[in-house]
Amino acid sequence: MSDGGPTGRQRVEVDAAAHGVAVEVVSRPEADSLEAAADLLGLTPSDIVKSLVVKRHDGSFLFALVPGDRQISWSKLRAVVGVNKLSLPRPEIALEATGYERGTITPIGSTTAWPVYADERIVGLRVALGAGEHGYSAFVDADALIAGYDATVADISD
Repeated sequence: MSDGGPTGRQRVEVDAAAHGVAVEVVSRPEADSLEAAADLLGLTPSDIVKSLVVKRHDGSFLFALVPGDRQISWSKLRAVVGVNKLSLPRPEIALEATGYERGTITPIGSTTAWPVYADERIVGLRVALGAGEHGYSAFVDADALIAGYDATVADISD
């Protein structure tokens, strides 16, 4: 960062430690798809968790953690959150809300600690997710992530 502040991955490492979550940040070549990223990391697409920034109607946000081979189920997520309108914000809004660019987003180290909703399919897995910077992935135990960030676990994907 040009302001001399911590890098995205440093924010991830510091925040994970503060939440009692062991995180392993690894360098990886750029990938042009989720499948390519999974191949580079020796994983299946379902082992990569997409951290999606979701905007509520009131202008606040939440994180939805969904296995890479699945999509958000808007109806399921709305029911769990208890609202009737949710949307994906434009990339610049997601950056403003989290401090992370698309492709690097993670709830870990976000500039604002938005609520986290995790798809039930990640429970019990070691997963890779954004590490706050392009060219890096963060490996975490999903159960530790869920506990450390007080995530709501539910069926939120199709």
